[in-house]
Amino acid sequence: MATWTALTHTKGREAAEALAEAGEELTPEPVGSGVFEIEDGSDRWEVGLYFTESPDDVGLALLAAAWGAEPFVVSELPEVDWVAHVKRELSPVEAGRFFVHGGHDAEKVPDGAEALLIEAAMAFGTGHHATTKGCLLALDRLIADGASPQRIVDIGCGTAVLAMAAARVFPVIVLAGDIDPQAVDVARANVIANGLDGRVECVEAVGFDHPLIENAAPFDLIFANILKQPLIDLVPDMARYLAPGGRAILSGILTTQADDVIAAYAAGGLRLEQRDDLGEWSTLVVQRN
Repeated sequence: MATWTALTHTKGREAAEALAEAGEELTPEPVGSGVFEIEDGSDRWEVGLYFTESPDDVGLALLAAAWGAEPFVVSELPEVDWVAHVKRELSPVEAGRFFVHGGHDAEKVPDGAEALLIEAAMAFGTGHHATTKGCLLALDRLIADGASPQRIVDIGCGTAVLAMAAARVFPVIVLAGDIDPQAVDVARANVIANGLDGRVECVEAVGFDHPLIENAAPFDLIFANILKQPLIDLVPDMARYLAPGGRAILSGILTTQADDVIAAYAAGGLRLEQRDDLGEWSTLVVQRN
């Protein structure tokens, strides 16, 4: 099935979200939409509308004009078997003791490795992105240093690869939350596929805002692999829900943004313990005083 994308940019998150919502009223109706921040400090946001039939150019032009956005750029995407494509491109990832792989590479798991299975159809957040790999390496280092957290949560868990990694090593129930219900469904499927049902509890939550998460606090270890501004917005909750001496592993941060995040967490009483850069991305380990 052919698909079309229509992309534009506008200023500010609220305007972008409102534009995406208005776009859902177009005819033909888009099958999906997305809003993404351009991570360069400009407060510019990309709005994407996705169609299974050619969109109405006039309708798109009127929509952009009505919301003060740039003109939409429309592209027709070729038919691609994305699962087959990802299987070809998705090579295993080694991050310390952890080995993230698809089912097609199960025979490549090294002896003694902590294997994490993420199938190609659920490949977002598998560890191939430097942010996830950085978090796994930070976790591996904490384990090597003798850390033994009893209460663990993964905020913005995506596929739950970080929560599952922790559950592989620590004999506790790990919590995982995500704002996206589809991500939560994927996370639950991955937990079952990895034999961790009952060991990782996945819930739909905005940050820490879920009874299961709130009642389990304070946490000895928190993962948050999201984006710069949401991480900064979470500082008060991090300080509230992190146990004294507890650690948070943070990523989704460009190296050019890391100092801002470090400063925000320091102001909230969470000091930097470790910073690691992989390419253009940073992973931070902060500890509550």
